[in-house]
Amino acid sequence: MIKISKHVRTSINCALFLLLLFVSFSVIGKPPKSAFKFKTIVVDAGHGGKDPGARGTYSFEKNVALAIAKRVHELINDEMPGINVIMTRNTDKFIPLKRRSEIANENNANLFVSIHCNSTPERRSHTKGVLLLVYGFHRKGEQMEALRENASIYIEKDYQKNYDGYSEKDPTALIVLNAFMQKYRKQSILFGELLNKQFVKNDGRSSRGVKEQGVLVLAHSAMPAVLVETGYINNPAEERYLNSKSGQDEIARSIVRAIKIYREDIDSN
Repeated sequence: MIKISKHVRTSINCALFLLLLFVSFSVIGKPPKSAFKFKTIVVDAGHGGKDPGARGTYSFEKNVALAIAKRVHELINDEMPGINVIMTRNTDKFIPLKRRSEIANENNANLFVSIHCNSTPERRSHTKGVLLLVYGFHRKGEQMEALRENASIYIEKDYQKNYDGYSEKDPTALIVLNAFMQKYRKQSILFGELLNKQFVKNDGRSSRGVKEQGVLVLAHSAMPAVLVETGYINNPAEERYLNSKSGQDEIARSIVRAIKIYREDIDSN
């Protein structure tokens, strides 16, 4: 009989466990169902405090983003009972970009929605339309740290104790983490496309589509995440829309409708 050391047995057990997780993930297209129970959304109002963001003729991005984020919060509370909504800021306060994604990670959020206004270099512009941004997959290395730090919630609570010798840097673990990253990218694009459809078909807005970019606020999010450019604040017509109660309500309602459809899609699969 060949004797196998404890360390080798541990490594084999870890590899087999992670391989089983990866295979099940590949087959059904998602991590274990309990890990993807849709219950927490983080709504991020862009900029704030000393960072005003883009400027229009009479308004700042930070104030528009906060007003829309608050309305999204209200609508989710009214129309989606059981969903926990966490705001990265509720006041005119500066929150560092990395801290925003940390808030989402710490609360094991299922979706991160960051609300912003767009702008062009000119003081006044006729450019218009919404834009949905997801994190660029070509820069996936920047997200790996966040995924690695949060990997234990997809394995089990005491994984380090139960799997002595397990390391998130193990090649097998990296395969699993990369699979999660690809799934998050697909889900981010899915939500972005659902939201884009609401803006265009329901609200009649112009759109610049769903694009992948290396957006810093999304770089460390360990969940599906979309940055919503709600309109061009330096376009006088869009600035009026973005600052109006009716415009803010319309944008917020489109975001919430997209969230409802997204949740149904995730739960059904």
